[in-house]
Amino acid sequence: MSDVDVIAAHYAASDRGDLAGMLAPLTESSRWTEAAGFPYAGTYTGPEAVRVNVFEAIGRDWAQYRFTLSELVDAGSTVIGLGSYSGTHRVSGRSFTARVAHVWKLVDGRVDTFEQIVDSAPVLAALGEPA
Repeated sequence: MSDVDVIAAHYAASDRGDLAGMLAPLTESSRWTEAAGFPYAGTYTGPEAVRVNVFEAIGRDWAQYRFTLSELVDAGSTVIGLGSYSGTHRVSGRSFTARVAHVWKLVDGRVDTFEQIVDSAPVLAALGEPA
């Protein structure tokens, strides 16, 4: 399986709501970085930290939260996912759509690093916070 196929499988798992499938390409040393300014900003190491600090937090705070992939760029051991996030904040009731890029670096078919680059202004507006 090529590196782009590994990431395509991650996104397919996301579309199915399959958290185990989403976390499958991560190792205990995988570093996952959510962008500064994003509500879940930080770098998390390993699938358990990503599950708790990113995916469970998003599920707790947002309804109908999703990533919609518009393009998957194969750059060898680097794969870039371009798309948008959308969702409705459970407390404020406000919805958003925000453009995002995911930069994945893989080693031997497993995620070494993930970096999120996102327009967090619409997300913060949905939270009722200034951008």
